Amino acid sequence: MSVSAATTRALEIRTDLLTRVAQAHDASHYLLRPEAVARAQDVPDVVAAFAEARRRGLSVTFRSGGTSLSGQASGAGLLVDTRTRFTRVEVLDDGARVRCQPGVTLRSVNGRLLRHGRRLGPDPASEIACTIGGVVANNSSGMACGTVDTAYRTIESMTLVLPSGTVLDTGAPDADERLRALEPALHRGLAALRDRVRASASMRATIAHQYSMKNTMGYGVNAFVDHDSPVKILEHLVVGSEGTLAFVADVTFRTVPLLPAASTTLLVFDALEHATDALATITASGARAIELLDAASLRVAAADPLADASMRAFATATTQTALLVEYQATTADGLEPFEEAARRVIGDLDLATPADLTRDPAARGRLWRVRKGLYTAVAGARAPGSTALLEDLVVPVPDLTATVGDLGGLFVQHGYDDAVTFGHAKDGNLHFMITPRLSDDGELDRFAAFTEDMVSLVLDRGGSLKAEHGTGRIMAPFVRRQFGDDLYAVMREVKALCDPTGLLNPGVLLTDDDEAHLAHLKLVPPVGKPAAGDLAEVVDRCVECGYCEPACPSRTVTTTPRQRIALLREMVTAPPAELAELERAYEYSAVDTCAVDSLCVTACPVGIDTGKVMKVRRAQRHGAVVQRAGRAAADHWGGTVTGLRGALGVVDHLPTPLVTAASKVGRAVLGADVVPLVGSDLPGPGPRRVASVGAGADASVVFFQSCMGSLFSPAEASPSPGGVGPAFLALCERAGITVAIPEGIAGLCCGTPWVSKGLTDGAAAMAERTFDALWAATDGGRLPVVSDASSCTHGLEGIGSHLTGEAHERFERLRVLDAVTFVRSDVLPALEASGRSPRAVGSTLGSLVLHPTCSSIHLGVVGDLEAVARAVADDVVLPLDAGCCGFAGDRGMLHPELTAAATRAEATELTAHARDHGPADAYASSNRTCEMGLSRATGQDYVHVVELLEAATRP
Repeated sequence: MSVSAATTRALEIRTDLLTRVAQAHDASHYLLRPEAVARAQDVPDVVAAFAEARRRGLSVTFRSGGTSLSGQASGAGLLVDTRTRFTRVEVLDDGARVRCQPGVTLRSVNGRLLRHGRRLGPDPASEIACTIGGVVANNSSGMACGTVDTAYRTIESMTLVLPSGTVLDTGAPDADERLRALEPALHRGLAALRDRVRASASMRATIAHQYSMKNTMGYGVNAFVDHDSPVKILEHLVVGSEGTLAFVADVTFRTVPLLPAASTTLLVFDALEHATDALATITASGARAIELLDAASLRVAAADPLADASMRAFATATTQTALLVEYQATTADGLEPFEEAARRVIGDLDLATPADLTRDPAARGRLWRVRKGLYTAVAGARAPGSTALLEDLVVPVPDLTATVGDLGGLFVQHGYDDAVTFGHAKDGNLHFMITPRLSDDGELDRFAAFTEDMVSLVLDRGGSLKAEHGTGRIMAPFVRRQFGDDLYAVMREVKALCDPTGLLNPGVLLTDDDEAHLAHLKLVPPVGKPAAGDLAEVVDRCVECGYCEPACPSRTVTTTPRQRIALLREMVTAPPAELAELERAYEYSAVDTCAVDSLCVTACPVGIDTGKVMKVRRAQRHGAVVQRAGRAAADHWGGTVTGLRGALGVVDHLPTPLVTAASKVGRAVLGADVVPLVGSDLPGPGPRRVASVGAGADASVVFFQSCMGSLFSPAEASPSPGGVGPAFLALCERAGITVAIPEGIAGLCCGTPWVSKGLTDGAAAMAERTFDALWAATDGGRLPVVSDASSCTHGLEGIGSHLTGEAHERFERLRVLDAVTFVRSDVLPALEASGRSPRAVGSTLGSLVLHPTCSSIHLGVVGDLEAVARAVADDVVLPLDAGCCGFAGDRGMLHPELTAAATRAEATELTAHARDHGPADAYASSNRTCEMGLSRATGQDYVHVVELLEAATRP
């Protein structure tokens, strides 16, 4: 990895090929490769980036979440990463306001507001990954916020960095005077434009109409009508300016009440006009969200097995249209008046199928799946090499019926037979999705013709070509047509006043090129089996939305799942010299530093597990010799563990500097992905696994003790000297539960070490042996299997994929449980019944910090983990920034930079919590290696939560 010597302060500028190629990709269908990528940590870094870009003759584009769909986050100059470090959040006035930096996700901010019963006004569907920078830059809205709770309407103030380097806090009492003093031409120019707009009846009328709807086309010239002082006009012009006027270093929002009580219904009508005719009545009844789904959408939903069963009836829908309606309130009692009004409305409607309201979370989830599953279904089923293009528009609500019908006609006319239309009906805001193959010249011509016809359709009906997604590059050529010459001239002058040299994001929002929307298009070639093995077709589904990135532990140190896939695509068409460089860099930046924790699949809308893809890559680079070695280790696992324990025992008695130096030499000679970096925090060997407890035929559960508890000793702070295994057995004994141990446990393993390293032969061998032992120990699946490490539980659940024939079929009969699940369901009730629970004996801790592991998330046992923790402690803290620790078995020892990056945010949060509330009484998780990684990151000894429960119930 090359790092340019051109640095100012902490500004890091990278020019290596892999970084530039990876960072070029965002969620849009545009692709511009930057000349350099800068990682800004603070405002002085941004000022320095402006200066460096000018010195190099480059433009500047800001990149945070990269979830924007219209091309506004891509640039060919200096791309400035503002996601990594600009992540501070400060809750103000008990949640009434919040100050946040541009790199923090919307979900993270709302998580901090949750305890105050508040949230941000904008509610875009991408809230899991979109950041505050994008929320401001695009004037985000969403399903429920309408035109009232948008970013524009809820902004209180912001800190701006202008292209000149001027830094301005618009919330300061003297902000307008400072703007006049520091930027006199800008202050004077904005005042003049304000007066010009207000003096023009035609411009005022256009603004009144345009902003009566959701509207993210062009600059927000309504600021000239809504605000008087130049500084407030500037502040609101920056909202929705897509990084073309200034950098937003932080922003303060007024928040809105959280409405957790909800009631939902799906109303299906025989015809589109019947649905749209009902909008006014439904809106008047107090509905917060009204989502329209056309007949094509209903056909797609009918094929979704996770959608509500009632959707099966619409597999052949031709004219039916549905409205998904939700009512929200702060309390259940507050919801009742809305439900009463809704039932009166529903009773008067002529519906194709009966409908009623439901508060049941599961039922509501199935109904919302109808709407939210559309993107997944259409994008996931598109042909390889095609683009999932999601667009939006808005028209006055009275024109909605005709617009939907005419839009459907355009789909037929231009051959987009798989298109679906849906949207926020009460706002007249429609979304549609098509899947063109932009690499084909004929299809590109078809797309251009469709776009022209769609633009005419929307503008002829008095609508806006963009309601939520921003102008970007795709609609920049049409801004003049929508607003007219006078207001377009105003927008041009705004750009010239704020950015006279055109430094920021050229080609975005405004352009003189009538065909700019057809340039710099991203092509998505199939990656092929050589790149991803049997998972190639799954990889080809990727839409590069970036939803996976916030969960990725390597996101701030090397690459993300989106980037790993984007690089695979780039390597398909790369010229030979670039291909060689990318392949070399890919091994470390993508393959070696992937924690293969697979949290990415939990966020991916099309179900891609990039961790599995990286396991395939690891397997592909292993030759026969390595695979045989992996098989040998599996065949002699008991001896291997004994040898490793012995080595750890020797290391534990040697001076740390000597061991560290020796490991560094080994890493230099054999490679960093082979030899671990040994430091003072490496534990000594743990106790041998318990081989038998003499339960025999009386056993009611089979205990599969993890290898990790044998390899690594418990933390120094552990209240259970033997670690979690003996602690679990002691708890079962106190609860009157008899336990069996599989025969030959010393040589058994869940298989995760082989699977994660791509050692397929060893994984299969270990799966067969472990299954045989479990089948016998469980009496053919009669008894449940419990493991004391969540990653091992997850691994045991997956061994069936390595089995064949009868063993594969039998595996389905095994019940594998994590220790926290079994303790919650069986042990705790028995302890409570006997009066031996921690609360009964008064032995609870005051406070406990809890870390849910990746495996506990995959297993769906976070609730069980938390329940056990709450049985042990009065106050349980789950960090909002908790994520994969990146230790990943041995990754944290092979690549300590991965764990350091993955845990930085959580460690920072816990430091602040300890400062404000004092250190917790204990720190816990459910996996030994994760506990090691977190201990390293936080300086606190993490232990298994079961160890704490054992100590709290000890006689």
